[in-house]
Amino acid sequence: MEKEKAEAVIEAVLFTMGESVGVSRLAEVIGEEVSVTKEILSDMMRKLEKEDRGVEIIELEDAYQMCTKGTMYEYLLRIARTPKKYVLTDALLETLSIIAYKQPVTRLEIERVRGVNSDHAVNRLVELGLAEEVGRLDAPGRPLLFGTTEEFLRSFGVRSLDELPSPGVEQIDDFRRQAEEEADLKVDI
Repeated sequence: MEKEKAEAVIEAVLFTMGESVGVSRLAEVIGEEVSVTKEILSDMMRKLEKEDRGVEIIELEDAYQMCTKGTMYEYLLRIARTPKKYVLTDALLETLSIIAYKQPVTRLEIERVRGVNSDHAVNRLVELGLAEEVGRLDAPGRPLLFGTTEEFLRSFGVRSLDELPSPGVEQIDDFRRQAEEEADLKVDI
């Protein structure tokens, strides 16, 4: 398939799907190798950026999605009602970061790190589409395992979990100190 036709097909697929599509599926559709398909997608992404279009193609792990550029948000507000916007509380952010860094993780593991019941926080993150059930642990009771979603990647502007910041040595020491202080408090009570 000629390159222009392949670009048109990919554009139509991404526009119609409205969600991310794996690069291997796109390669199948246009009858090309994955490496060639990635090159075509990179060219399309550069063209959209260069032409300052209202849409962009974003990469999410080994998948791609067409979406509206963030700079168009104010114009969309003029035409649509106020979109549903959610606020992540400290408890939700804390729970989400535990899931992101320790996934797949059970509720019990989340509660051990947080020190409090996390049922509501986990359920709310699942409702918001930022976390999801990813399987069950092979242990007594077969507890659910949770991980982050593509919506999490989109919301936080990262292509993959590898782009999440790593805690520095100072932060790890601070976390350790806080945990030790909390452990001493619990013993003293």
